Order: sequence, then C-alpha cells, then structure tokens
Amino acid sequence: MHVEGTPTSTTPSAEQSAAVAEQVVARTLDLLRGTGRTVLGLTGPPAAGKSTLARLLADEINRREGPDTAAHLPLDGFHLSNVQLDRLGLRPRKGAPETFDAHGYLALLQRVASDRFHDIYAPDFDRTLDEPVAARHLIRPSTRLVITEGNYLAAPTSPWTDARALLRELWYVEADESTRDARLLARHTAGGQEQAAARRRIDGNDRPNAAYVTATRAACDRVVHAGEFASFG
Repeated sequence: MHVEGTPTSTTPSAEQSAAVAEQVVARTLDLLRGTGRTVLGLTGPPAAGKSTLARLLADEINRREGPDTAAHLPLDGFHLSNVQLDRLGLRPRKGAPETFDAHGYLALLQRVASDRFHDIYAPDFDRTLDEPVAARHLIRPSTRLVITEGNYLAAPTSPWTDARALLRELWYVEADESTRDARLLARHTAGGQEQAAARRRIDGNDRPNAAYVTATRAACDRVVHAGEFASFG
C-alpha cells in the first residue's frame, strides 16, 4: 500500500509496505482522538480494494484499541434489490449511482453520527445471492470509528454531498486498471456468469461507473494505493 506523496518503487519491499501500512493505521488512530464518534470514508472505482481495506483497518484498530472500537459500514448494502432494479429497468446498470438507495444510506449515516445509545445494524451485499442482506454489520454504542466505503462517496450531487459532510475524512483507494479488471472478471464469473457475459458487463457497465468515480478523485483528502493490504497485522 502506498500513501500518495510517499516514495515508492515498482515493487516495494516487505519493509516498505509494512512502514506505509503503519502510516495508514497511525493516521486512522489519530482520527479517534477527542470525543464522539468519527466516520472515515473510503471511495474509489469498482474492485479497487475498498472493502478489503475497510475490513483490515477495522480489524487492526480493534486489535490495538479493543473490541468494537471500529466498525464497517458498506454502501453496497444499499444496492436496490433485483426486484426493484427489474421494476425500474435498471438491472443492466447495477452498480451505477441510480441503482443505490442513496437516501437510505444517508439516513443510516446520520443515525451513526448522532446515536450513541443504541446498537445500529447495517446491511451488506451478498455476492453469492447477488442481493443486499439486512443487519450483517453491527455498530455498538461504544464504537468510536465507523469506516464506510463505496463508489460514490465523493460524487458531487445530492444526497451524496450530504453524506460526504458527515465524514471526518474521505480517502480515495486506487488500483491499476488491469488489477481491477482481473478482480471484476473473477467476481462476475464466481457469481455464475459466463466469461463472455462477464466481459460485456465490465466493458458496458463497470468501466463507465469507474470513469465516473475516477473523476471525483481530486475531491478526496488522501489517496491510498492498494498494493499490500496484507501488511496489516
């Protein structure tokens, strides 16, 4: 992993990767200082590694600061169901901004920012079912850091801009296109699509979505290059 502005070689050593990973953890710990609950956002194009980074950061913070200090809240849990996508004629555009319950995401994020007295349940997306599932993630009253991630957290339109206002910082997770393409192909074929259909989905839907997200990169507070997430721990 490389934080923008940090020198890197084409193939960083294990020591370099561990050092940069530690910088990312240190900055995350800094966000915990003070009172109240902090929400950290991660954005970036499809298959950049946002969910992986969110999980690993949360696990590392919980290892250092104690259980339930950090929690994960994925935007993907707010995908519209396939029934709703079919009703709207949007199934071929699944993953585009209009295929999310953006107002529902904003409402939950507002509750996360203000409610410190109750357990808060957050949905997730099940790639085997190809559907959102309720209440997979739990945010405890004691949780001080919520890491939320998704493609459109830096989008310049409402209600995404209202969600952005609730984030302490927003980081852009970057990976090269060939890496993302391979991950997307593996993801879609693992979900049961034939390779040719998966390729059409990538070229006709994932690439336009990625282009939209890439245009929001400059609006983020920090760029993290996702190379060696395993450096954590």
